[in-house]
Amino acid sequence: MAIERTLILIKPDGVKRQLTGQILSRIEAKGYEIAELKQVSATREQLEAHYEEHVGKPFYEPLVEFMASGPLVAIIAEGQNVIPGFRSLAGTTDPTTAAPGTIRGDLGRDWGLKVQQNLVHGSDSEESAAREIGIWFA
Repeated sequence: MAIERTLILIKPDGVKRQLTGQILSRIEAKGYEIAELKQVSATREQLEAHYEEHVGKPFYEPLVEFMASGPLVAIIAEGQNVIPGFRSLAGTTDPTTAAPGTIRGDLGRDWGLKVQQNLVHGSDSEESAAREIGIWFA
């Protein structure tokens, strides 16, 4: 089976709450390798490229503002089936309903804000992973 690569972002809420180590530990405990990692302050251009499919949606501007609100950690993870595997490890988008044992289920909070702060992002396909890795690791 081929080794996949995916982009994982630890969002500003995860960095601010000092959960980076716990999240990285879960990724490694699952058996995935951290190929590259860096902490960055996202530029507007990176965020516009990353979220291009959401332009014009009501949550777009609040999402971009949230993602630019503090540093984030960008990760390239590698492993067999890392794309679906990390998305399962992350849990559903809504931290209130994410299953226990997942990153969002165990560590996420619903702050009642206009945009969900759900700790992590993981690419949803090989095509998205390649595009997103190019944005964050140009």
